[in-house]
Amino acid sequence: MLAVSAAQLLVVLDGTIVNIALPSAQQALGMSDANRQWAITAYALAFGGLLLIGGRVSGALGHRRAFAIGLAGFAAASALGGAAPNPGTLFAARALQGVFAALLAPAGLSLLTTTFTGTRERGRALGVFAAVGAAGSAIGLVAGGLLTEYANWRWCLYINVPVALLAVLGTALVPADPPGRGGGRLDVPGALLSTAGFASLVYAFNEAEPHGWGAPRVHALLAAGVLLLAAFAAVELRSRGPLLPMRVVLHRARGGAFLAISLMFVAMFGFYLFMSYYTQTVLGYTPVQAGLTLIINALAALAGSTLIAGRLHGRVPPVALIVPGLLAAAAGLAILTRLSADSSHVLALYLVPALVLTGLGLGCVMPPTAGLATAGMGHHDIGAASAAYHASQQLGAALGTALLNTVAASATAAHLTAHPDATPDAATVHGYTTALTVALAILLAAACLVALLNTRSRRGSRSAEQVG
Repeated sequence: MLAVSAAQLLVVLDGTIVNIALPSAQQALGMSDANRQWAITAYALAFGGLLLIGGRVSGALGHRRAFAIGLAGFAAASALGGAAPNPGTLFAARALQGVFAALLAPAGLSLLTTTFTGTRERGRALGVFAAVGAAGSAIGLVAGGLLTEYANWRWCLYINVPVALLAVLGTALVPADPPGRGGGRLDVPGALLSTAGFASLVYAFNEAEPHGWGAPRVHALLAAGVLLLAAFAAVELRSRGPLLPMRVVLHRARGGAFLAISLMFVAMFGFYLFMSYYTQTVLGYTPVQAGLTLIINALAALAGSTLIAGRLHGRVPPVALIVPGLLAAAAGLAILTRLSADSSHVLALYLVPALVLTGLGLGCVMPPTAGLATAGMGHHDIGAASAAYHASQQLGAALGTALLNTVAASATAAHLTAHPDATPDAATVHGYTTALTVALAILLAAACLVALLNTRSRRGSRSAEQVG
């Protein structure tokens, strides 16, 4: 449990920790404004694009062996990035981190599923796993701020090395698992199409943030991504050894889990973006203070995933946790939509309740969706199911950041045009609340869709969870 949790923390944390260190890294290495985004994008593209291949390789090698290889490679890539003498080396190291994270993430969830087989112990394990995943982004912001301010930006990468190596030592306590049968032949067309399709979508979402959704390159990337993934699905239906068996995603309850976690991450990463900018640009918090504020959210997620979802695992249908979790997070966002530039006692009356509710919601959604993603899967298919679950998170996070940032920027500009005498803070807060209103609508829609998907298959969902 400790080894898998450490690996999950590394994968999630590295999505945010470098964001805080990027300005210092840019100055130290002489990056241009146009190129600096690749310190973030290189990791996201490699991770999101290679997840399905990582899941298949994990099943072929054996999940414990793939887990150890992923940890060792992640540590080496982190050391390379920390010692980078120029931007190119840093970008390459970040891409390598993404490559090994794509192997590490599905292997870790697969190990969790195959190691903890009892209903109660699996519930606790999934609760801890989800808590670490939910808290990772906040911890990354706090750690990035502290390390950059009091040590050096390079330690935002070096810090991964001892954590990864300790986790490698912990794998000695994990029971060995055999390599998957029939896993020696890779579905090459599926691998190429899935990698190109997911990478195209992630890159489109990243490009939409600075260039806008109307940019031709964004349209081209989105169209290419959709077409490539459609071709991937067609290939998988005909393949004898598919990279992602369609039964993994076409199962009604499992599809509801993928949908729920994707839309949850769309809303939550928009929320994290809002919290980061609002606390620093409007309230005047330092990066460290802004990150520490998010610890409230992390603690609430820990409580939701371990004290609520972990204990109720197997006792109630997964939908009975997922839908209330989505609604709790929606209630948290609803509080923030009432903010204005003149609001007083912001921390106590708005931020703390919103952070608690969104954290509890995220904590209640992640364990049952992770359980459904892998429930009833054979040894060889668990890696693919785990990879699809992480891919859903990645796409949701990338889309949420780009979509809600664009909504906020457009709403801010429109408010200034309609109210020329408005203060910059008033326009900014209006933009944020507009974006959060969209995120609120996404969560409500997700709750409705998940309830509909599971209404007709509630009995199947319960039995699948018991089988898992």
